[in-house]
Amino acid sequence: MKKAIFTLAIGDNPMYKAAIETFHKYGERVGADVIISDSLHYKLHVNNKKFDASPAWSEKLYIAEILKEYDRVLYLDADMLITPWAEDIFENYPLLDTIYMFNEGAYKDRSAQAEQINKVLGDVHWPKEQEKMVYFNSGMILVSKETGLFNDNSAEEMQKICNEVKFYDQTFINYLIRRDNIKNVSVDKSFNRMPLLGNDDYKAASFIHYAGRGYREKVPMRDMKYIIDYCDIYKDQLSQSEVLEYKQQAWHWYMLKQQRKTKLPIPLLSAVFGLFHPQHKY
Repeated sequence: MKKAIFTLAIGDNPMYKAAIETFHKYGERVGADVIISDSLHYKLHVNNKKFDASPAWSEKLYIAEILKEYDRVLYLDADMLITPWAEDIFENYPLLDTIYMFNEGAYKDRSAQAEQINKVLGDVHWPKEQEKMVYFNSGMILVSKETGLFNDNSAEEMQKICNEVKFYDQTFINYLIRRDNIKNVSVDKSFNRMPLLGNDDYKAASFIHYAGRGYREKVPMRDMKYIIDYCDIYKDQLSQSEVLEYKQQAWHWYMLKQQRKTKLPIPLLSAVFGLFHPQHKY
């Protein structure tokens, strides 16, 4: 059986570099190839700033192309960190006719998104568990050919909803699961450990998802917190020079973000922000 781990990573964000390293290490352990999209295959016109949406979210459609060559695909967002102790998700969830995702609807009410997409593409039934609507997070998707996901859809449908529906990509996937009667199972939280579950013991998970603000606490940027955690979790596998390089890159990435906001030179910004975050300045 051919297995693939798929992600989208465009640009030089050090978080993406570290994430891909963890994907490769995991792929070697579970016998899966790693496939990275570094450019978009689908061009959506996203212009509704209210939902803070990105055209890049459409890249999940490319799963259908990968499934022409592979039997199973594990899609992961590039803000996911796979830990060295991660369990084999392919073994834990073996059914080929079933899509596996994490039910964030048990923790967040996403009924507004269901109403939005029903209004555009037509009504489907959204089931509930314990009085809460089932709604899967699309940061982690385990899918096989047999599910038929993305068989009867198009980028045109995504274009219809991308300016009308919040979280348009994952809401679309949830919609397809309902519309096309795809069997589905919610994975254990360890395979998509999200900040909405709190910060306690999150590093014990198999897949840590730094969605939204991540686990930043007093760290000034989510991407920087990711690198800090990566260097800690993989401290036995990284040299001191590698750790230093990652932390320097993370600080520089933070400075680039500040430069885009202020238009001030990076050396000045580094000196000023270093006064507020001396423990993170490299």
